[in-house]
Amino acid sequence: MDGTILVADDDRTIRTVLTQALTRAGCKVRSTGSLDTLWRWVEEGDGDVVISDVNFPDGDGLELLPLINQKRSDLPVIIISAQNTIMTAIKASELGAYDYLPKPFDLKELLSKVNKALSNQGFKASVIPTNGKSELDLPLVGSSPLMQEVYRFLARVLKTNLSTMITGESGTGKDLLAHALHNLGHRVSYDFITINASTANINKIEGILLGGKKDFGIDPASENSTIYLDEISEMSPEIQLHLLDLLRSELVSNKNFRIISSSRLSLETLVNQGLFREDLFYRLNVVSVALPPLRDRVGDISELVRHFLQSSNLSGLPLKTISISALTLLRNHRWVGNVRELENFISRLIVLSPDEEISETQVNENLKLIPSINSTGGETNNLKLSLSVEAHIKRYFDLHGDTLPAPGLYNRIIREVEYPLIALSLSATRGNQIKTAELLGINRNTLRKKIKDLDIIVTRSKKMM
Repeated sequence: MDGTILVADDDRTIRTVLTQALTRAGCKVRSTGSLDTLWRWVEEGDGDVVISDVNFPDGDGLELLPLINQKRSDLPVIIISAQNTIMTAIKASELGAYDYLPKPFDLKELLSKVNKALSNQGFKASVIPTNGKSELDLPLVGSSPLMQEVYRFLARVLKTNLSTMITGESGTGKDLLAHALHNLGHRVSYDFITINASTANINKIEGILLGGKKDFGIDPASENSTIYLDEISEMSPEIQLHLLDLLRSELVSNKNFRIISSSRLSLETLVNQGLFREDLFYRLNVVSVALPPLRDRVGDISELVRHFLQSSNLSGLPLKTISISALTLLRNHRWVGNVRELENFISRLIVLSPDEEISETQVNENLKLIPSINSTGGETNNLKLSLSVEAHIKRYFDLHGDTLPAPGLYNRIIREVEYPLIALSLSATRGNQIKTAELLGINRNTLRKKIKDLDIIVTRSKKMM
C-alpha cells in the first residue's frame, strides 16, 4: 500500500494503536499530537487520508476542516472524538468531514472507512486485515458483541493507572488481556512482572514490590512497572494480608505500580464465604472485565481458527486452510477448555493433516479423541441424550468446585442444545429453511430468529445424516 495516513490525536496511546494497525495493513503513517504539525503536513501536500481528533492543546480539530477543504478539497478527513454527541457528528459533517466515529471506536470499522477513502482515490490494496489476522497483532481475536465489549473496555482503561481485575474461565485469555493492557499502554517501556498467586511466598512478593531480596534470586520491579497477580483467588489468607499491607505502604505506592489481577473463580463469592479478604478485593477491583467463555461467542470460532492457522504458519508450521464443513463441526463442539483448547486442537490438526486443506473427516476423527480427555468417568457417546446432557452438566458444576456457575445457566444450556440441533437440522435439509422449520415443528419466522440469534451459518451442502 502506497497510501499515507496522517494521524492527529493528543492521546499517545491512540496514536500508537492506529499507527500499528495501519502500518501492519500496509500503509505509511505519520502521527502527531499537534494541530499545527498536521496543518503543516497538509500544506506540504503530504498524506492521502487524515484521521483527526477534535480537542488538541493548540486548537480545535473541527475548525481546521474548512482550511483543509480549501487547501486540498480531495483530501478525506475522518474525525474521531470522545465528544460523541449527535451535534459533534452533525458539525463534522457540515464542515466537510469525510466521516465521523465516536470514541471508543471499533478499529475494524475505522480501517474499513480508511480503506474506502483510499479506494476512492485509486488505491487498490485493502487495509482490512483478512483471514483472521489481528489488526493489532494481538492474540485477542473475535468480532462478536461480547468481544467488542472487551475491546471497548481495553480502549477506556489503557491510559489509566487504575487497578484492574480480569475474570474468566481457564483458557479464555486472561493473561493475554493483561499483557495487552501493558503493551498498548503508556507503561510499555517498563517491566511486566507476573506473580503466580498460587505458588508465590512472602519473600518473593516482598522482593518484587520492595526489592532487597536479590540474595534469594528475586529481582525487584522497577518503578512504573505493571504487576500482574495471576489467579489471585488461589492466594492463601496469610499472603492476602501481607499483600494488602504492602499495597497500603508508602514504599510501594511511591513506586507507581499498576496492579492487574486475574481470577477464574468469582471473588465476590469467595468474599461472601470468608475465603478472600474484602478489603483486598476492593483494592484490586477498581475496574473489572469478564472474558466470555467460548460457548457464549460461538460466532468467533471461525475467525479464531483462521487466526490460529495463520499464526501457526508464522511459527514455522505448514500453512493450512480449512473447509466450511469442518468449521461447522468445530462451531458445534463444546470447548470446555475454551480458546486455549481450540488453539491446541488446531495445532494438532495442522501437524497431523496430510492435506493442505483440513477436511470435515479429519476434524471429526480428532474430535472423537476429545471425550476421553473431557469425560466424567465413562464414554457418553452411547448414552441416551438425557443421560449424556446430565453427564456434561454435572462436569460443568464440578469444574466450579464449591462455587456456583455464573447466573443465567438455563439460557446457556438451552443455547448449547439449540445450536447443534438447528445447525444439524439445516445441514440435513441442505439449508432449506422451510423443510427445517417443518422438521423441527416450529414457525419459519421463529427459525429465522434463532438462526440470527445463534449466529448459525446456513450453507447448502451434502447431508450429514
